[in-house]
Amino acid sequence: MEFNLSQIGLVVFIVFCTVAGIQILYYLFLFRRLAFYKPTTVDTNTNKPISVIICARDEAENLIKNLPGVLVQEFPLKHEIIVVNDNSTDHSRYVIEEFQKAFDTLSHLELKQEAKMIIGKKFPLSMGIKSAKFDTLLLTDADCVPASENWVRHFQNAYTNGIEIVLGYGAFHKKAGILNKLIRFETFHSALQYFSYALAGIPYMGVGRNLSYKRDLFMKNKGFSSINMIPSGDDDLFINRVATKRNTTIVIDREAHTLTKAKDSWKEWMRQKYRHYTTTKYYQPRHKFWLGLYSVSFGLLYTFCIAAAILFNWWMVLSILAFRWLIQGVIFYKGMKKLNELDLFPFFILLDIWMYVYYFITFPSLWAKPKQKWN
Repeated sequence: MEFNLSQIGLVVFIVFCTVAGIQILYYLFLFRRLAFYKPTTVDTNTNKPISVIICARDEAENLIKNLPGVLVQEFPLKHEIIVVNDNSTDHSRYVIEEFQKAFDTLSHLELKQEAKMIIGKKFPLSMGIKSAKFDTLLLTDADCVPASENWVRHFQNAYTNGIEIVLGYGAFHKKAGILNKLIRFETFHSALQYFSYALAGIPYMGVGRNLSYKRDLFMKNKGFSSINMIPSGDDDLFINRVATKRNTTIVIDREAHTLTKAKDSWKEWMRQKYRHYTTTKYYQPRHKFWLGLYSVSFGLLYTFCIAAAILFNWWMVLSILAFRWLIQGVIFYKGMKKLNELDLFPFFILLDIWMYVYYFITFPSLWAKPKQKWN
């Protein structure tokens, strides 16, 4: 059976309409959950003590810059800050000891031996969790600083009845340059997904830069035992296995963000993203399906947009694409406003096209061998 050019054009147009429709449905029925999310007011009298855990390896400079922001938190109840110093060869030990002289809430857990058969950050984090005095844990990294002195308070307030996991936003410092905007948009785009999925009752990941969960939940699930042989995943894979519709919530208040310095070079950023995406293959099947459907439809969108515009009818194609941009623009505007990334909004169409290219660049990471070190 032979097809003429007009028939091929019609098929291409139908495919374009299908993938555009899938994208629009994701924005209307899923991503709108973050955009229109209204946190409920909680009774702050229900607060309980909290343990903040930071794992660090050769992070002396970052500890000097960022640890004070953790130590000066305005939190009226008992709390502790545990820095797990994982086999550092720099002067991290002395930096931590100097801070301990001024802050009695700071604990120093120094590891001097590598764990056999446990790859990555999981062993030092596990040791920090096991040494924690309190059941509520709040995790961040040595290169991160809380956005305010109310960071701890916001997370603790989120623990209403039944909640065992609180997902936060790990933002990047804003600075001039295209790379900084690309990194922050990719971070926002990821957060739009995992926050919205959580609000839809399908939580699938968190970010270790800003994440909280119950110590008892960690112990009941035998910690990282099921993922110890995977270098990454101490945040997203653990949450992927233990998060449920009823035990997970989010905190997106600007005061509850953490901030870290974005990579300065394209090569460093791509290396980081490749390492993160190598864990995606270990997600639960339902998560892989819904995330994959969105990614595939996005990957096909602009390809078939161009083909349909050439082979079928350019103004019909542009009208459908413009409608998607309109829906997307509303969701992006409200979502960026909530996550304090509104300066990116004027460029959202260009950044959306960039994400199409980015998906193809990072696609091979799904089969890449995970890196064997966490730092």
